[in-house]
Amino acid sequence: MTDSHPLVVEDEHDPFEAFERAQGGAVRDPHAEWARLREQGPVHKVDLRKLFGLDTTVEIPDAADLPESYLVLGYDEVAHVLRDGQTFSSTGYAASMGVVMGHTILEMDEPEHHRYRGLVQQAFTRKAMERWETELVAPIVNRLIDDFAGGRADLVRDLFFVFPVYVIAGLLGLPDEDLPAFHRLAVELISVSFDWERGVAASERLREYFAGVLGERRREPAEDIISALSQAELDGIRLTDEEIFAFLRLLLPAGAETTYRSSSNLLFGLLTHPDQLEALRQDRSLLPQAIEEGLRWEPPLTGIMRLTTRDVELGGVDIAAGAILSVNMGAANRDPGRWPHPERFDVFRPPQPHISFALGPHTCLGMHLARMETTVAVNIVLDRLVGMRLDPDARDVHIRGVAFRAPARLPVMFGARGGT
Repeated sequence: MTDSHPLVVEDEHDPFEAFERAQGGAVRDPHAEWARLREQGPVHKVDLRKLFGLDTTVEIPDAADLPESYLVLGYDEVAHVLRDGQTFSSTGYAASMGVVMGHTILEMDEPEHHRYRGLVQQAFTRKAMERWETELVAPIVNRLIDDFAGGRADLVRDLFFVFPVYVIAGLLGLPDEDLPAFHRLAVELISVSFDWERGVAASERLREYFAGVLGERRREPAEDIISALSQAELDGIRLTDEEIFAFLRLLLPAGAETTYRSSSNLLFGLLTHPDQLEALRQDRSLLPQAIEEGLRWEPPLTGIMRLTTRDVELGGVDIAAGAILSVNMGAANRDPGRWPHPERFDVFRPPQPHISFALGPHTCLGMHLARMETTVAVNIVLDRLVGMRLDPDARDVHIRGVAFRAPARLPVMFGARGGT
C-alpha cells in the first residue's frame, strides 16, 4: 500500500454478487431487433429516452427541446461515423462518463485527442507488452486456476471476472495486499450506470489512492504504467496529475470490464460449439481467428455515442447538427452485406476485420493488450482444464445485456487440472 493513502474499503460486500444483482433482468438478445431495423435501413431516428433505456410513456416537460437522436446499424455507416471525428464529435461523453472518470480521452476531439493519445500510449510499448505477458498475465491466470476446487468451476466468477482487474493492478504496480479493496472499488466504478452514488464515491477514493501512488512514482520511478505516465513527454508537453488520474480510472471499464466480457463471450461460443472447441484444442494456430470471431459475434460493448457538429446525410437520412448518434458496433458486426450468416459463431470463418475496437482516431488504445490477455488466458485454460465442457447440470447458460454483453456464469466440468 502507499504511505500516503492506504487502500481500505470498509464495505466487505462481494463485488461479483453486487454486480450480478445489478445485472439481473438484462435483455437476453437484442440482435434480432437490430437485424429487423437494419433490414429497413442502416440509420433510424429514435426517441432519445428509448436510446438511453428510459420510460417513453412518461410525459416530460419541454420534450420538444430534446436533441434529435439516431441509431446507426449498418457496417458502412458505423465505419464512416467513427472515421470522421470532425463531423461526429466525441465531446458528448463529458456530460456522462466525464462526471465520474474526469476529462478522459473518450471525450476528446482533435487536436487535443492526438496530443493526449501520443502521451498515454508511451506506457504501452511492445517491450512492456512482452514483459507483461510472461511476468504478469500468465502467473495471474495460473494462480486463479490453482484455486479451482475439484473438477468444476464457474469461468466467469472464478476467472474472467477477476483476472483483468488483477492485471490492471499489476500494470499499475499496486501491491498484492491492496488487490481485494482495489477490485471492489473497480467494480463499483464500472457499475456507476446502475448505482450512481457508489460509483462516484469509488471514483473519488481511487483518485485519492492514485494521488498517493503517483507521488511515490515521481520520487522513485518503477517499471509500471503510473511511472511511465508521470514521465511521458511529447513536444515539451507532459500530462497533468488530473489527466493521469482520469486515464487510470478509465483503464478499469475500458481495460478490465471489456476483457472480462470478451473472454467470457468467446468461451461461451466455444463451449456451445464443442466441435470448434476441440479443433482449437488440437490446433492452437486457430486461436487468433477464434478471438476475432468472438469479438465480432458478441462484442463486450455494443455501442458508443457521437454528436453531429454539422448538418449531414448518413445512410440516406438527413441529420441536423447537434443530434445524438448511438453508433451500434454490435449490429454493424452482424451486417449480412459483409458477413454471410452473421448470427453464427464460426472460428473457421474467412478473416474479415470487425469493428469491435472501433475505427479511426478513437480506435481502442488497449486492443493489443486485450488480445494478448485473452490469448494467454484461453491457452492456459485449454492446457490445464483437461476435457473442459459445459456442466451438464447447468441450466439456461446464455449471454445477456444490451450496451454491455456477457454471460452471467459459465459453469464447466473438467477431468483434471494440469500443473503450471
